[in-house]
Amino acid sequence: MRPSVEKIILNVEKVFRGGRRKIELALLCLLADGHLLIEDIPGVGKTLLARALALSINASFSRVQFTSDLLPSDILGTLVFSQKRGEFYFRRGPVFTNILLADEINRGSPRTQSALLEAMNERKVSIEGRTLPLPEPFLVIATQNPVELHGTYPLPESQLDRFLISMNLGYPGRREERRIILEQRERDPLSGLRPVLEKEEILKMQKQVREVRVSEEIADYILDISERTRNHPSLRLGASPRASLYLTRAAQARAYMEGRDYVVPDDVKEVAAPVLVHRIFPKGERGRREMELMVQKILRELRVPG
Repeated sequence: MRPSVEKIILNVEKVFRGGRRKIELALLCLLADGHLLIEDIPGVGKTLLARALALSINASFSRVQFTSDLLPSDILGTLVFSQKRGEFYFRRGPVFTNILLADEINRGSPRTQSALLEAMNERKVSIEGRTLPLPEPFLVIATQNPVELHGTYPLPESQLDRFLISMNLGYPGRREERRIILEQRERDPLSGLRPVLEKEEILKMQKQVREVRVSEEIADYILDISERTRNHPSLRLGASPRASLYLTRAAQARAYMEGRDYVVPDDVKEVAAPVLVHRIFPKGERGRREMELMVQKILRELRVPG
């Protein structure tokens, strides 16, 4: 593992007890300049993971609790009239941050969801003819509760496709949960967490990730995976061309984290399920675990480049 990457992971591990793999995926998403969707029940550490990652790179952090009455302006910002100055000024919304936690995004109205997704994609906000760029780096960690359906607006396929990676955290083991109870008896676990990198270094790392080499053989392997999902008899919707691109970016980030400047097949295999699961849709009802197993089965069936 690259030393700078290891420093961040170890720092987040001081407070987040959900497993190293989850931290790696969140950091991979940041380094690949993408966005993360966490599908899980409340109380398993989603906010803690997001805040710990922000603190570790000395980045700004905002959290928005999505509700049915949340407006786009509550996220993006709005024009406010100043009586003192006799003019309108733009009051920035919480989206103007480095790491934004969009909590229970499926409780927001479709209009509000679209406003956030547009900002995620464009990396800027346009209000009343004014266009303002969002800070860099910029990572949205959106969460949605897959259990409760009352008062929710599920993200459509086109919006799910905007997230580089999706994952769930799951329950911690008994030993880890015991540590959580004992460690948080008297203080906030984040109170002693200090930055180990600066966000400017993350921007340099993002640039280096884009420079990781992808051979023609690896590109063909990624295309084989996408094409197999499009022709799979159990799927009604396979991976889009954007999925192929995002799978490539995620593989580049994984190679970079491992200290290489080129992608190998194992990089693709490691990120295939987190990148594809929320982009492929079965003909019947299937859970996330079943879809992950389907992706793994596709990987086993394909020839791996030598």
